Order: sequence, then C-alpha cells, then structure tokens
Amino acid sequence: MSKDDKVVSIGAKRKHEEENEDGVIYCSFCHRPNTQVVKMVKGPGVNICSECTMIATQYLILNDRMPSAEAQAILDAFWGKAR
Repeated sequence: MSKDDKVVSIGAKRKHEEENEDGVIYCSFCHRPNTQVVKMVKGPGVNICSECTMIATQYLILNDRMPSAEAQAILDAFWGKAR
C-alpha cells in the first residue's frame, strides 16, 4: 500500500496544508504522519488519522450514553468487523 492509498481528501486544498515536500501529511490532532497510521483524512486546513477518528467516535458514542451493545455495533461497523 502506497502512502497515497492511505490518504483520503475531503474539500478543497488550501495553501497552508500540513504536507511536506515528500507528501507526508500529519494528523492535526496527534501530529503523527500518514506513514505511521492506518488511514488519514484530509480536510480543508485540517487532517485526522484513523486512530484519532476512533477515539473521537468512541467519546461521542459514550458521551451520548448509548447502550454498550449499540456502541459496539457502531464501532464494529466503523472498523469493518463482521458480527
């Protein structure tokens, strides 16, 4: 898998995106490069890696006090796990 396969772009490019000359893109939250994460989503002026997305999703699910079975089903669907 190339580093380009690990990055999904959302929105228009901005002049000040966090990307260096080697095409390495950094997560705006944890600052890890796309070479060290499973996937990276690029938005206009912000990037988020799959790990930070998972943490945010878990926080939002647990903050809404969903029953744990529903929360687990959503997380399994997010990560592509079959039930």
